[in-house]
Amino acid sequence: MVRVVEWESAAARPVISVFSQSGEGVTGTVTLPAVFKAPIRPDIVNSVHTNMAKNKRQPYCVSPQAGHQTSAESWGTGRAVARIPRVSGGGTHRAGQAAFGNMCRGGRMFAPTKTWRKWQIKTNQNQKRYATVSAVAATGIPSLVFARGHKIDKIEEIPLVVANDVESYTKTKEAISLLKSINAYAEVERCIASKKLRAGKGKMRGRRYTQRRGPLVIFNEDNGITKAFRNIPGVETANVNALNLLQLAPGGHLGRFVIWTQGAFEKLDSVFGTFKKASQAKKDYKLPQTILTNADLPRIINSDEIQSVVKVANEKHTKRPYTQRKNPLKNVGVMVRFNPYAQTVRRAAILNEEARANDAPTKSRNSKLRENTIKETLNKFII
Repeated sequence: MVRVVEWESAAARPVISVFSQSGEGVTGTVTLPAVFKAPIRPDIVNSVHTNMAKNKRQPYCVSPQAGHQTSAESWGTGRAVARIPRVSGGGTHRAGQAAFGNMCRGGRMFAPTKTWRKWQIKTNQNQKRYATVSAVAATGIPSLVFARGHKIDKIEEIPLVVANDVESYTKTKEAISLLKSINAYAEVERCIASKKLRAGKGKMRGRRYTQRRGPLVIFNEDNGITKAFRNIPGVETANVNALNLLQLAPGGHLGRFVIWTQGAFEKLDSVFGTFKKASQAKKDYKLPQTILTNADLPRIINSDEIQSVVKVANEKHTKRPYTQRKNPLKNVGVMVRFNPYAQTVRRAAILNEEARANDAPTKSRNSKLRENTIKETLNKFII
């Protein structure tokens, strides 16, 4: 079972600083978009990421004739061998060998793969939007960015916003100088040092090396920024109008290090909307609300307000002393507690017993008189 966790955004500040491209310092401030206060749901992000990652797979299968391209026939019973089909002919090692079966050397595989397997998975649009919103909100929490392995020790502020002039960069050296001026080049060095040879056969199939993900640069208008950053190891670019969960939360893990341009950062409210105002880009879409205003349940339970009420309730409650369990079939008081009507039944039984006891002498006298009468009658006949 997946545990549902909700974080309150640590980036819930009124304004965010905008840093200059030359590293001179802060050039202005922007209001924090409402998307950074959205609930962070790692369970939704993980499930949606798993489904989306399957949508770029290519169909594959083994040859339909694989394992069956030989003339083989069973020898039948009575030959002291298994009834599996065997290769005909003679004079070679192959003759007489078992064929066709999935347990045989050179045979077909069990349940051969087919191209019509269900490769792509459809995900509900609202779920994808919820996951994207959660991933964006997680990029503004330094602890989650640290936990993902990014080196942001010397970063001035998270979320990190730079001036709009960055969008007009066309040279890689300009992009590198920007990363160095905002102390983000340590991330690039981490990615370069992480390049390693892939384990397994993937290195024969066009994916020879593995490498960590670095910063994601999100822009509003592409005036050359994609060309400037595309050759820097680990760095990726994305348009604010087409944010992708696979880039915001690689591997389904929240907290990627994101560098925003000022235009992209200011446009987030129109792209995702707010808690009260619908989005302009997505029809009738509003940000999801948190289930809990404060998700720190231990802090709520241990607060003075809750504990003061709990302690008063404990004082009024007196613990019942230990009592031995008694059998209601033998103990009248316990039976009456379980079944109040049992007392009426018992009283009726006692009265019936008393009535029968009072009628017993009368019945015994009548029986003796009847016996005497019978004896006298018999004596008369005998005489």
